[in-house]
Amino acid sequence: MSIFQFVFENGQTREAMDLSPHGHDPVMVDQVLKYLVPKPGEVILDCTAGRGGHSLEIAKRIVPGGTLLALDVDPENLKYAKKRLDAESLENVKIRLFHANFAEASDVLSEAGIERVDGLMADLGVSTNQLLEDTHGLSFNMDVKLDMRLDPRIRKRASDLLAELDEKQIADILHDYAQERYAWRIARKIVQTRATVPIVTTGQLARLVRSVVPTKWGQIDPATRTFQALRMAVNEEMNVLHDLLESVPELLKFGGRAVFISFHSGEDRLVKQALRKWEDQGLCEVLTKKPLEPGEEEIHRNPRSRSAKLRALRWKADS
Repeated sequence: MSIFQFVFENGQTREAMDLSPHGHDPVMVDQVLKYLVPKPGEVILDCTAGRGGHSLEIAKRIVPGGTLLALDVDPENLKYAKKRLDAESLENVKIRLFHANFAEASDVLSEAGIERVDGLMADLGVSTNQLLEDTHGLSFNMDVKLDMRLDPRIRKRASDLLAELDEKQIADILHDYAQERYAWRIARKIVQTRATVPIVTTGQLARLVRSVVPTKWGQIDPATRTFQALRMAVNEEMNVLHDLLESVPELLKFGGRAVFISFHSGEDRLVKQALRKWEDQGLCEVLTKKPLEPGEEEIHRNPRSRSAKLRALRWKADS
């Protein structure tokens, strides 16, 4: 997938959510700034521009003379972030936005003519507006096309995976990405159903899962884990995170900081293992011995933040 620079740069219902005017609240902003420590004149890489929340706060702190490189897989979120950053009329700071995923971070730096950065931040979650927009088909609270692609460059939709993968492959996705205890039961039902009718809408899939998974009062919707796992598979989220972590030694300057926010145990495990490996090799100082979590006030204001875990490091290796 090629990078295109923009030169113009789960389970809650819509009614139940107190939406930000920007469609998404950035998570753990104070903690991000504390460990990223963006300073005037620095070069910072924001791997998830999203709706511009973190990017804006970072940009304000690298004036004058700083450079912000912000990338995202969702072109519509990039457009919104561009407008939001432009509206601030920040001076003496260079802001460049790229349509790219985590795995393409090194390519972004090459295209920008920058060798290494002073800071890197990666928010591994999806934004609230993406969950609520019917174009992505991420939510089981509406009956729309079962797409789930956040990046339009991705060829296969969730409906394609359900049509093509065998029972074991589907079960593995549900188990590995969402720890779904009924993975085999759901996978078997999917294979049985598609033999007579294709599974092409979010409503179809949600009803199918609910028909075979016990529902208990007060617990999450039975379809939650299936939708999470499929989204991660469609967007290859674990693979691109792995590639980003592999490239960190090539991205950070000596003394550079990196902050990672994960929302999934598998993602947090990958980050934790990478930080531990680099620390053991004497390449970095881990700044968060245990992952930081949002405070009660933030969780009350933004319930989707409750599963966030933040880890941070300072790079000690010479370039």
